[in-house]
Amino acid sequence: MHERVTPNLQRTEMATDRIVGLDRARTFITLSVVLYHSAINYTYFGQGGDRMHWLGFDLVALFNDSYFMSCMFFISGLFVPASLAGSGAANYVGRRALRLGVPYVVSIFVIMPIAYYRYYVAEDQFTTVWWRMISEGPWPSGSAWFLGVLLVFDVVAVLAWLAAPRAFGTLGRLAEVLQRRPIAGFLIFLLIANAAYLPPHLWFGDGVWFMPGHFPLPLQASRSLLYPVFFIAGVAVGAVGLTTGPFAAQGALVQRWPVWFGLSYGCYGMILFLAYAHHNWIADFDSPPVWWRAAYGSAVASFCASMAFGVPTFFLRWARAPLTLMDRMQPSAYGIYLLHFLPLLWLQYLVFDPAWPAAVKFAIVLAGTLSVSWLAAALLRRSPLVARII
Repeated sequence: MHERVTPNLQRTEMATDRIVGLDRARTFITLSVVLYHSAINYTYFGQGGDRMHWLGFDLVALFNDSYFMSCMFFISGLFVPASLAGSGAANYVGRRALRLGVPYVVSIFVIMPIAYYRYYVAEDQFTTVWWRMISEGPWPSGSAWFLGVLLVFDVVAVLAWLAAPRAFGTLGRLAEVLQRRPIAGFLIFLLIANAAYLPPHLWFGDGVWFMPGHFPLPLQASRSLLYPVFFIAGVAVGAVGLTTGPFAAQGALVQRWPVWFGLSYGCYGMILFLAYAHHNWIADFDSPPVWWRAAYGSAVASFCASMAFGVPTFFLRWARAPLTLMDRMQPSAYGIYLLHFLPLLWLQYLVFDPAWPAAVKFAIVLAGTLSVSWLAAALLRRSPLVARII
């Protein structure tokens, strides 16, 4: 048998033991997604559709939107080497198709059409709107786009694993610098993140999306290189070993979690400063100069890199801390991610007309969305078949 992962990984991580810190990190990202989608409707400069706004929600939305998807791809990549080593290529692809492909299909054909029907409820019957969505478009994917893109990344990872058996081991050796010299390793990752984001950001801007026809598999053009790079970076770190590699609980990378968070908040401060400059000091708002776009793109890429280290290392460092509510939510976190768009959009619709403050509407939407999607996910998971998927 060819060496496909490091021997350390083969010995220690072919078991199915869960890593509490990484489970909490994924749950935290899920909560960030729900928070972002609950706030975006009440922003001034985002995609807010409600007439009630609060600038604080712009800060929340900008913070989350700038980092959470790249962090999700990074964390997803961490588990690829051990999963492939434990199950083999065919079983791995089958399990990912079940866990990602089936929810993606259910989402685009059932959950998202019901959720987005709230925009058409006064115009046509649901069946008419549903058929128009899938036959003509626009066909919204909501949060399901991540599942489709991640499944593509997983398949490509398997093909790379089969075609070049030592590729993961090579990636792991590159990632080992994070154990020996975490600051130097992070700076290398920072440069790679900027190189992946800046060219498409400058070329396409942030408003262009790649989409095959009207099929709901969109990918933001400016992040078309950033996401695969973060996924590959996660694979590289995972190839060293999650419990013995750079993310070892007592390792130098994890012990420096305040550094990564400090850098991330510094980068976010730069994002805010540049956004302020854009709105107040740049004459042509729709066509900012190249220097501003480059500076803003670098701040976003650096923020993504810092948070990709900061979120997992924080939860790994404090894995023994009592976070009862988050731990209870963890088994349903994936289900919450899949289902939350449905209660979210309908709750936004129900509170649209009243002239309540934006904070009140947001609180109703957030609490209702989280409660309904958590309850629904927990009930669905009572079915053994569904529990295997979500």
